[in-house]
Amino acid sequence: MSDALVGLEDIRAAAERIRGVALRTPLVPFTAGPPPVLLKAESLQPIGAFKIRGAWNAIAQLTEAERRRGVVTHSSGNHAQGVARAARLAGIRAVVVMPADAPAVKRARVEADGAEIVTVAVESGAREAMADRLIAERGLVLVPPYDDDRIIAGQGTVGLEIAEDVADLALVLVPVGGGGLASGVAVAVKALHPRARVVGVEPELAADAAESLRAGRIVRWDGALTARTIADGTRSQAIGRRPFAHLSHLLDGIVTVSEAEIAAGVRLAAEESRLVAEPSGALTIAAARFHGGELGLAGLAGTVVAVVSGGNVDPARYRELLASPVPV
Repeated sequence: MSDALVGLEDIRAAAERIRGVALRTPLVPFTAGPPPVLLKAESLQPIGAFKIRGAWNAIAQLTEAERRRGVVTHSSGNHAQGVARAARLAGIRAVVVMPADAPAVKRARVEADGAEIVTVAVESGAREAMADRLIAERGLVLVPPYDDDRIIAGQGTVGLEIAEDVADLALVLVPVGGGGLASGVAVAVKALHPRARVVGVEPELAADAAESLRAGRIVRWDGALTARTIADGTRSQAIGRRPFAHLSHLLDGIVTVSEAEIAAGVRLAAEESRLVAEPSGALTIAAARFHGGELGLAGLAGTVVAVVSGGNVDPARYRELLASPVPV
């Protein structure tokens, strides 16, 4: 893998590959402003999350020999669904390593797309170890959840669409888990709107990326710590090597949000934009609503776009989140 960063041309090529598989998702009004805030509704993707973009971009580039071997990945849910769907569409075998606490709705959808699920302990290190074991035993090909340039380029199509659709783009808020989405979005936005800021959003209880960028090196958090957040899509214990290289160079900062703010973000997505957002997808809504001062929204000239990365949440849990109080 080259040390050069993913470029705009890589993202444009990914956009051509995913055409007809992933949707060009709409920008939905959240607040009229000033500044106006739009939500990039990746929750409306066929699998309910942005992950289909990177998964298909990676699987579409496999050689014929690799396709015959089949693929494996490790994920708490949305990347698992992306790989399962992409593999089914490509007609190849998929094995997905998922933690025991993965939301039931995500497990069910992975199974519905015909992937085999292998369950492990909740720590992300356990998932990676099992994936390595399956590669050694079965000869499967790894489709990483974020630490891969093909994944970063695929997820970067989110940023490409935003950059093309918003002429006065001033700020993009993007969730940070493993860092693949934020990396790709930052590449596209900075290439087409150099003056726009790209800011990541993490839960306070899983803020390993924020600590890593402050320290100038990848900092790994214990799985028992990251497992505390309701934002299950951001429970990775450390960002990947490739995302760290991109985010160190391109990201304008990271805001961290509380669990109460995340829960309120889920409710606000429904009440104000008629969107179903899972907790990980509501991170950016929480940042826009409750951290405006930190983000410098007052007097900001231009439009803010918050990426709602997914909407896959168990119905019972969703009902609880809709009843969450909104902090004042």
